[in-house]
Amino acid sequence: MDSSMRGYALVEELAARLAPSDLVLLTGRNKERVAAAVERARSHVEGRVLDVTDKDAVASMAQTLGRTDIVISNAIAPLVPDRPQTGQADEFIAVANGGTHAMLRSFAPTLPPGGRLLVVASGLGTLGYLAPRLHPLFENASLDEVEATVERWRTSVHNGTERDEGWPVWLNVPSKVAEVAAVRAVAAARRKEDLANGTLIAAVCPGLVDTRASRPWFKDFSEARTPAQAAGPIVDVTLNPTDPAMYGELIQFGKVLPWHSGTPTDPSRLIRPSDRAQQPPEQCRYATEPPTWQGCAKHASQRSAAKARAAQRSAGWTSPQPPSRQSSSRSA
Repeated sequence: MDSSMRGYALVEELAARLAPSDLVLLTGRNKERVAAAVERARSHVEGRVLDVTDKDAVASMAQTLGRTDIVISNAIAPLVPDRPQTGQADEFIAVANGGTHAMLRSFAPTLPPGGRLLVVASGLGTLGYLAPRLHPLFENASLDEVEATVERWRTSVHNGTERDEGWPVWLNVPSKVAEVAAVRAVAAARRKEDLANGTLIAAVCPGLVDTRASRPWFKDFSEARTPAQAAGPIVDVTLNPTDPAMYGELIQFGKVLPWHSGTPTDPSRLIRPSDRAQQPPEQCRYATEPPTWQGCAKHASQRSAAKARAAQRSAGWTSPQPPSRQSSSRSA
């Protein structure tokens, strides 16, 4: 588990409910943050530096540990609304999706009978939040196929074609669906054996958690949980007897969220609005940024033309033609 606020809360909750002889590892990319988190944690918590985007490092740690009774993959990269998402896509996808793939590939084989491997995802991770034409990409897909789809989506974000291909503009939605699809893929390949020996592989949703990462995006925090409150139900799934109905599924507060639930949603209903006016999403059909971005390419062009005409009027031009052409006409 990582050294973020949510990750630290999970470590604390798990360590509090395990025996003092049980070793709990907290991992993270930043050596200083890992050390600071371990300093304030319980005595049987140890820290390790691990970058989940480095699949070789993940595989090496799994091999070194040999057997892991409980694995909770919770890594996430920051995503902020005041920067273009194209500039944030690589790191965000590498951590959230590439990290999930690496953890599943390397740590699933280390689980003993009765082991647990949970990936912390989101309620937005059900297939219904994507357009129907994208569903076949994740339905009954293998982990290799999920990984390939994520790479094609990432490429479309950089090419500016993601909306034409049907992807939501907010990176968080496809990323979370892909995370859950990856869990389902690994679980499907192991289902019979794991159910027979009480092993659980699943995705878990903590609900809306009040953290620095979530604050810039969501409007209503009246029902948000603190990281400590969110950790409890996840650790319940980890330590309670296995419910076969939860195997390979997305679990929230002890209940399964159906894979096909959810509907493609206007993200502006979820995301904190900008202080400046914005065009309604249904009018900005060619937008390449999330709803906090001001309008779309079409409207930006219209605004630029309006500013140019205003500048012409200020300079004394009455014709709508550009000043250079108007000047030629006067010279004639």
